[in-house]
Amino acid sequence: MKSYCVVQHTYSEFLGLIESQLEKRDIGFSYYRPFVGQDLPGSAAQFDGLWLLGGAWPTSDVEHNPQVDDELSLIDIFRRSRRPVIGLGMGGLLVAQQAGGTPQDQPAYRAGFVTAHKTRAGEGDALAETLDGRRVLVLVHGRVDLPEGMEPILVDDNGDWLAVRIDDLTYGMLFRPEMKPGMLEDIIMEARHNPPPNMGELLGQARMEWTQMQETTGRVVVALVSELGLMQERRKMPVFSLNVVS
Repeated sequence: MKSYCVVQHTYSEFLGLIESQLEKRDIGFSYYRPFVGQDLPGSAAQFDGLWLLGGAWPTSDVEHNPQVDDELSLIDIFRRSRRPVIGLGMGGLLVAQQAGGTPQDQPAYRAGFVTAHKTRAGEGDALAETLDGRRVLVLVHGRVDLPEGMEPILVDDNGDWLAVRIDDLTYGMLFRPEMKPGMLEDIIMEARHNPPPNMGELLGQARMEWTQMQETTGRVVVALVSELGLMQERRKMPVFSLNVVS
């Protein structure tokens, strides 16, 4: 069975809408929660890929995100192992940072529905093609400036990056296809979270756009399956059973 490593940064932010999309494709996943002290895996050998989810603070905030260096190392491990890597929200920032981007504290947050526009770099990319002209939900704290020479595949109306493809198996996205209105409610209620001040307004918009959000999620998953071969099971190291002989 295909199995993915999923790094979670808050209780509220999980795979959400994407979970059912993966399950119906016989794709399993294991959550790792460094924010409660859980260690990250030290190898990609037992996984078919890596997902990194949203979070409550900028990646430059080492006080709230002391595990960032470990996550950057984990991304590097998966990339060198030729496993797909997908970052959403904070996870998208981490992907860009690992590729040489520069983390910044400001803006403190970027939260709202925006229209995605395909760039020249996104020509022919299934994700960029299917989202071109569609509204997507962005929810992220801080930013990462892309390194010189790296072009995003999707931008918003202001030209700010929404998605970047680091290599043929690695995507970083600031929009949130996994998000459900209930998850936004949970973010507001989670004691250790840092929701932006417009979360009430954003929740109202999400409820109104719920049908469109579900369609967007379907489009994103289909594009990722196509581009990254998510249905493909990668070669994993065997798990041995040791029998003690007396």
